[in-house]
Amino acid sequence: MNEELKKKYILAGKIAGEAREFARQMTKPGAKIRDICQKTEEKIRELGGEPAFPTNISINERAAHDTALSNDERVIKEGDLVKIDVGAHVDGYIGDTACSVTYNKSYETLIKAVENALSEAIKLCTPGRKLEEISATIEKIIKSYGYLPISNLTGHGLERFNLHAQPQILNVSCKTTYQLKEGQVIAIEPFATLPSGAGKIKDIAEKKIYMLINPKPVRNRNAKLIMNFAKRYNGLPFALRWLPVQGFGLLVALKELEQKNIIYDYPVLSEINKEPISQAEHTVIVAEEPIVTTEIRAK
Repeated sequence: MNEELKKKYILAGKIAGEAREFARQMTKPGAKIRDICQKTEEKIRELGGEPAFPTNISINERAAHDTALSNDERVIKEGDLVKIDVGAHVDGYIGDTACSVTYNKSYETLIKAVENALSEAIKLCTPGRKLEEISATIEKIIKSYGYLPISNLTGHGLERFNLHAQPQILNVSCKTTYQLKEGQVIAIEPFATLPSGAGKIKDIAEKKIYMLINPKPVRNRNAKLIMNFAKRYNGLPFALRWLPVQGFGLLVALKELEQKNIIYDYPVLSEINKEPISQAEHTVIVAEEPIVTTEIRAK
């Protein structure tokens, strides 16, 4: 990786990390999810970046892909376990990071499990390291706390305007000969749930985040508006609340765009047994001394 690209990744990570901590400070009982999402995205722009994806606020059994709608009135409740997932990019180079927040003491150790798993996994992000060693470490640490890793959610590679590049980094032991390379950029992303959980997530019906994958001619005027609007994101995900079309017109337009395979949807993900999930995530540049681009201390 040349120095110019490295600087962009480091800046994107710094912006994402600062935005994550900004969101963390807002995440309190009574806070509106819509306000947290919108203000965090504004913060990213204020710091000189652009959102790499809509800010995710996923609560309790919801693991990922939940964000506010334009008319969202949901608020954080006293006993909630909240996952904040934030992404920023600079010229397409991405910082991706997440944390878990709760005011419920019974979830504090569940959060510590993923934070410790993340910390130990990052130490292994060195050139030539086998992925199976990282995955086994994440699983071992989460289970040492008495919890279950989520087996069908993974960390992932990051490339320019590509949030989910290779490799996939499992949170459970696996057999693979894949080895990390110097200068590779990856997101390590442990998730954990209670032993009464299934240790897996499933899609639910709600869809609030989409990505443009295959632009082509459409008949519906609103579908055309949405498609042209989405092109500005260069293949990165966008939120329904960002769109210039809302209400019934949005539903009709989305139907055509989905039927023609023009957009890809990200359904909200939920633990199969509806047990709470914790998450922690950092972006790392692989090196003899791994560079954690998103590590910002809370103020």
